Amino acid sequence: MLSGYRLMWIIVMFDLPVVEAKERKAATAFRNALLDMGFQMAQFSVYMRACTSQTQVDTYCGQVAKTLPSGGSVSILQFTDKQYERIITYYGKSKQPPKKAPDQYDLF
Repeated sequence: MLSGYRLMWIIVMFDLPVVEAKERKAATAFRNALLDMGFQMAQFSVYMRACTSQTQVDTYCGQVAKTLPSGGSVSILQFTDKQYERIITYYGKSKQPPKKAPDQYDLF
């Protein structure tokens, strides 16, 4: 069983220019690269992925850095599963229950 302090999450948040066709193509390519790396879309410009170790986090951060488009802003957050459990989510005014951590078999 993985410890909630060892299991890590990565969130990639970005604000990319999409005025010109070239910019839209670069933004779409970046989003698709994140999906290819196993990230899931949380919001249109927010993607997240669970990792089993800091080494895996570092690997994915390096892969994200290699796919960065030339313009815009990209931020990568890293935090433990125990911290993720404390996220408070609302849909409209309705508070949602905490999300369950992925099963170990979902991570590979």
